[in-house]
Amino acid sequence: MTTVASKQAGPVVHRAGPRFGAEITGVDLTRPVDDPTADTLRRAFAEHKVLVFRGQHLTPDQHVEAVRIFAEPFDHPTALRHPDNPLVYPYNVAQTGKASTWHIGGLWRTPVFAIESLTYQEVPELGGHTLWADLQAAYDDLSEPFKELLGSVKAVYDGNAENYAQGSRKNAPGDTVEHPVVLEHPLTGRKGLFISTSARGLTGVTPQEGTALLDHLLRHASSPNYTIRFGWRPGDFVLWDNQATWHYAVDDYGDGARVYRKVIGVEPLRTTS
Repeated sequence: MTTVASKQAGPVVHRAGPRFGAEITGVDLTRPVDDPTADTLRRAFAEHKVLVFRGQHLTPDQHVEAVRIFAEPFDHPTALRHPDNPLVYPYNVAQTGKASTWHIGGLWRTPVFAIESLTYQEVPELGGHTLWADLQAAYDDLSEPFKELLGSVKAVYDGNAENYAQGSRKNAPGDTVEHPVVLEHPLTGRKGLFISTSARGLTGVTPQEGTALLDHLLRHASSPNYTIRFGWRPGDFVLWDNQATWHYAVDDYGDGARVYRKVIGVEPLRTTS
């Protein structure tokens, strides 16, 4: 497949791990892509769940258009906006703090974000990698009786979007929201665990059972058996399936720089073949 720009040979998928994750070459996302190329990229995303495009150096507008290949960019109600495009959210960990917990984005929302994506402007010389874990593979390895139990269990989260904003003290009042701990993916139909470290508890079981179950699920889903790791250079672009994976930003770089922009996607697009 080729893009609109004739110099591009078409996307090549380089698997980064045995379960999931891939780097994509042969595509210049600073230029428009044609429909067959976009469809190839969507198939790769459905299969690999985390896609990395090195050295793209996307502008805010180009970042939005790159996400639009996969899903509709989301207008976040509480996020700090980039002056060049209101659908782009800038982050500098020196001001915003680090996201060094296993988590899923947009848990205040039903459904949660389909896709999250980042473009990196500044990264530490060493460290600052990001981990993802395959929640569907983690679910596959559970016993059938345990899967049956989890099918009736939900997790409780903070439902106020203000508490997810940059610099928030996370004490704004509001209702909670519940999500099933087993999610059937809306595009592929594949089941996976759906759990985050910010869960306040589980419903459908006693509090004591919920504590034990939650502890086990969090440990199981973050096992190295299900993880992949990427390091970064300025200009790299990454997007991931927020309904099939969770992620962790490794805090091993002290006061080193980490500056990036985020674009969120909802209502994911299906492939046409």
